[in-house]
Amino acid sequence: MSILTRFKAIIRKGWAVVTRLKRSAFIKNVLIVMSGTAVAQVLSYALSPVISRLFSPADFGVFGEFTALLMVIGAGITMDFSLAIMLPKKKDEAFGLFVVSGLATIFISGLVLAVCVLFPSVIASTINSPQAWILALLVIGVLATGINQTCQAWCVRAKAFKQTSASQVVRSVATNGTQIALGVAKGGAPALIFASVLGEVLASLNLARIVLRDLRFFPMTVSWRRIRELAKEYKDFPLYSGTMNVINAISLNMPVFLLTRYFGIELAGAYAFAMRILSAPMGLVQKALRQVLYQKACETQNAGGRLLPLFLKFTGGLFLMALGPALILGLWAPPLFSWIFGAQWRMAGVFAQSLVLWLALVFSNLPAVLFSRVVRAQRQMFLYDLVVLALRTLALVAGGLYLTAASTVLLYALAGIVMNIVYIVIIYMILKRREGHISWKDVLTDLKEGPA
Repeated sequence: MSILTRFKAIIRKGWAVVTRLKRSAFIKNVLIVMSGTAVAQVLSYALSPVISRLFSPADFGVFGEFTALLMVIGAGITMDFSLAIMLPKKKDEAFGLFVVSGLATIFISGLVLAVCVLFPSVIASTINSPQAWILALLVIGVLATGINQTCQAWCVRAKAFKQTSASQVVRSVATNGTQIALGVAKGGAPALIFASVLGEVLASLNLARIVLRDLRFFPMTVSWRRIRELAKEYKDFPLYSGTMNVINAISLNMPVFLLTRYFGIELAGAYAFAMRILSAPMGLVQKALRQVLYQKACETQNAGGRLLPLFLKFTGGLFLMALGPALILGLWAPPLFSWIFGAQWRMAGVFAQSLVLWLALVFSNLPAVLFSRVVRAQRQMFLYDLVVLALRTLALVAGGLYLTAASTVLLYALAGIVMNIVYIVIIYMILKRREGHISWKDVLTDLKEGPA
């Protein structure tokens, strides 16, 4: 066979794969969600060099602590009933879980409001901000987060991916635009906080509008008795998955608080800024894939299909996607941060250098996180997250007492690398025990055929 004939055969095979992908509903849904996320993240990235010169590391330190506290509370705001909305085959049961998730949001938001009213000094000292109105923003942010999670779950179930995509753009435009406007006015850390909450509120209202329109065309009712039955039936979500989310959020956001304690608010701000920059490109793919892959996994489960090929295919693909950028930042993050964001952010680049490989594995274990919920393996993963929290706490405290800030972040990242590999292996073993062995040849064949 001549070289020209081989080349033509390769081109034909490649075009056939592209044609199959173009026809794939799964790929179309991912691209729809990703388009909005891409616009949002490109906008955030494009404006980051401006924002980084309007605010100091200390400002980002206070903002980082507020965001960390909001993320910890937000991880359990719906008690994870929002994720359960995807599982029932019947729409009326899904609506019942939608109501349960909304009630959980109201209950947790009420508890946060009570704590802010009764113990305002405790919360204010936690986020290093004496302004009382910041506490009001915390309550509003918590409520908006719960509404967003609940409405987004319903939109994903209804395959309203264009609407979830649009909400990402709304959040990015509102947040970044307000941060720049208030940054020019020397708004400091409160400006960063206000802009972030405003973006979350507007994104949530956009999703709520879509849900209300959907429910108007398909009116449904649910009794209090049925609500109690559904809450009991899906109790493993708040008991294990919701608690697991909170534990994981604590371990992920703990560095901001402990770096502040041991090394000061400016170094904590440098860490928060590094995480902000590194998380943005991850979010571009993860937010899109999280919605569509979870819907696909639930659909496959309900149809009696196998999850293991899907798990292996996407875990490997995500790791290969993250490997290149991880190597580049691992080598040149400090000078890149200084050049793009300003000399005051060089330390953020040093932190990014340590964090990037760990975050590549966090990026890769998205299928493991989602599939653990689909197969209801929350109990095992709850125990796993307790171990992760203990190791991360040990790494940060030991580093704070005996090491430099850079070495502490590196030790924290190494603990994350090891435990993320363990997480992926655990879910693989659960799926293998449940569905039986699959050869890599079958996985590669499935990959060539493309997602359905």
